Order: sequence, then C-alpha cells, then structure tokens
Amino acid sequence: MRETVTIERLGHKGAGVAPGPVFAPRCLPGETVSGERDGDRLTDIRIGTPAPERVTPPCRHYRACGGCQLQHASDGFVATWKQQVVHTALSAQGLETAFRPIVTSPPLSRRRATFAVRRTKKGTLCGFYGQASEVIADIPDCLLVLPEVLEGRAVAAALALAGASRKGALAVTVTASDNGLDISVSGGKPLDGPLRATLGGIAATQGLARLTWEGETVALAAPPVQQFGAARVVPPPGAFLQATREGETALLSAVREIVDDSARVVDLFAGCGTFSLPLATRAEVHAVEGATEMLKALDHGWRNTPGLKKVTTETRDLFRRPLRPDELAHYDAAVLDPPRAGAAAQIAELAQARLPVIAHVSCNPVSFARDVRHLVDAGYALDWVQVVDQFRWSAHVELVGKLRLIR
Repeated sequence: MRETVTIERLGHKGAGVAPGPVFAPRCLPGETVSGERDGDRLTDIRIGTPAPERVTPPCRHYRACGGCQLQHASDGFVATWKQQVVHTALSAQGLETAFRPIVTSPPLSRRRATFAVRRTKKGTLCGFYGQASEVIADIPDCLLVLPEVLEGRAVAAALALAGASRKGALAVTVTASDNGLDISVSGGKPLDGPLRATLGGIAATQGLARLTWEGETVALAAPPVQQFGAARVVPPPGAFLQATREGETALLSAVREIVDDSARVVDLFAGCGTFSLPLATRAEVHAVEGATEMLKALDHGWRNTPGLKKVTTETRDLFRRPLRPDELAHYDAAVLDPPRAGAAAQIAELAQARLPVIAHVSCNPVSFARDVRHLVDAGYALDWVQVVDQFRWSAHVELVGKLRLIR
C-alpha cells in the first residue's frame, strides 16, 4: 500500500524527512511524495508536488548510482543547506559566528574514486554501488571524477579478470597523481608468482605510476607524486588526500589566513603534509600524525624542497596521547584536521595551553561544534567559519573555523 507524506527537511545524509520520522531519499523540503513504506523508509517514490528547487539531475546514471545524493537539487539550494547544517550544529552548542561564502568544487574534479568491480559470466561490471544496495551501477559517464580517474575503470576491469574471485567484488581505488594513476586494490585473491607477473604486466600496459595489491606494491613505474605547495610528496598507498584540488586550495587558503604570520606552528593530524608543507614557506612547523608512513612521505617532501623553513615530525596517537600544554607552549598557532570523531582529548589540552590562534579543519560539523564549545568555554572566540563543498552533490560537509584567544 502506498503512503503519501510531506517532506519537512533534509536529514544529515541528504534524504528527505517527513513526520514520523519517515525518510525519503532524493526528496526536498515542501514536496508531497508517495511511496511504499519499508520500516522508516519510503521506496518506489513518486513526486506529487515538486519543490521549486528540484532540477533534472545532470548525470544519466543518477537513478541507479549511489555515488551522489543531491543532484536533484539546485546548486543554490545545496549550498544554502550545507551552510545551514553547520549553523544548526553550532546553534545546538549555543554558538554563533560569521559565515563566509561557501566554496564548491566543480564537476569532474574528484581526484580519487573507489570502484566496485565484479567478475561476471560475460566479463566484468565496474562502477559504484547503488543507493543502499549491493548492486553495482555501471558509470561510464560519471560527472564527479576527473576524466583520468574515470579512465581507471578499464584498468579496474583488467585487474578483476586477473585477480578477483567470482564470490566477491574488488575495491579498486584510483587516484590521479602527477605521474599517472596510482591504484590500490583490496578484496582480491592472495598474491602468488603468476598473479604478481600478471599484475605487473597490466600495470606496464596501462602506464600506471603505482599498483598496490592488498597493501603490497607490485609495480612502481614512477613515483605517484602529489603537490603540497612547493613540495612534491609520494603518499603511501591509500593515504588520506583532500578530495579535490579546488577544495584543498580553499581549505589551505583559510588555514594560511588564520595562522597568518605565526613563526612556529604545530600541525595536529598532519597526514602527508597538506598544510604543514605549504605553511613551511613562512613558519617552522611541527607535524604530528599517528601513521608513520605518512610522516615519512612528508619528511621526504620537505627534505627535497629548497627554501622551506624547518619541519619536524612526530608519530603519535593523538587520541590516546594528545600533546600536553607544556609541549604546546612552544608554538604560536595550531592547525588540526581530525577524523570525523573530532579531537576531544587534544582539544582539552589545547584549551589549557591557550595558544593565540587555532585553525580547526573538520569534516563533521557536529564534532566540530562540540570541540569549539570546549575552546570557547576556555576563552576563545570563533571568529568565522568557511564551509567548503568538495564532495559535490553529496551530503558531506567540510569546514574551517578560526579560533582566537580573547581572555
């Protein structure tokens, strides 16, 4: 039996929410929609009264593919909604601040994608999983990723024929680098001599920079370089990178403005040097990160880049062993870009250390607001927030906030 509901708002994953709550994917506030009720979710949805913000999705794969959630909404609506998500998270903590205009990455800009690839009786199927589904949608014309990343589908298909079982799908992560595609595979057959030789042949034929299978590099024709400021860095396979160059530039610009002329900066959750290395043109930087291999890549990039100020590194689990106030006292500014869970333990130490300024980068408005509340209670002001939408057409939100010690 079909049920008709009116959408009141969007949930944090981008689905429409009607009273109940009832979740209706790809619906917009104000719309009257009908569908089959499955628990708290509507399926087989039909739009009765469309919202003015509804648009025709630009990608022909949108209905089948689960890679995007918001192509049915106008760009202006999505931008306003993402700003509002951050505002709502801050308001829940009793916080207000100035919002700068959102920066949105363009289509065809994502430099990394993980394709699901399955062997079939006729060959292979390569694409993204459908919405809330284990069905793989073929996406030959994806509008989200860089063209060269999309070309990695052919490589992924060859890899699946060589090393996927018929029982499961490969996860093939394709990253664009300065020297070609950097590909990392998981879910494949165990490496043996014949498979290693086959994979090496595929890498050579396809002109890959690097091919990694279940964490082991099996082919390296050229270093898969990423550019961080003036430094050239070779991240370990699968290491974290900002999703787009445009998004990374916007985040870095905000961070640079916040730390300004600070002479000594500590970069917490530094990764491979997204912020540390560009900041080292003007400041000495201490980069702290839990993954040793990422810090090795950062350090190598620094040592091979003339003109940078001193950059030191420290491998440390900042969740279990955050930097203490006496360790933080050496710095004029802090940058932190934690995972989605936030950085509660490190924030508590920063609150006591009372550095003049903090640039807080986040991919989770809720944990960001919680951490900022702690700092505001300790004497900081949240001067402004910059929302960056580098996951275009998704519900994902990134932001930078400037925190300044005022008392």
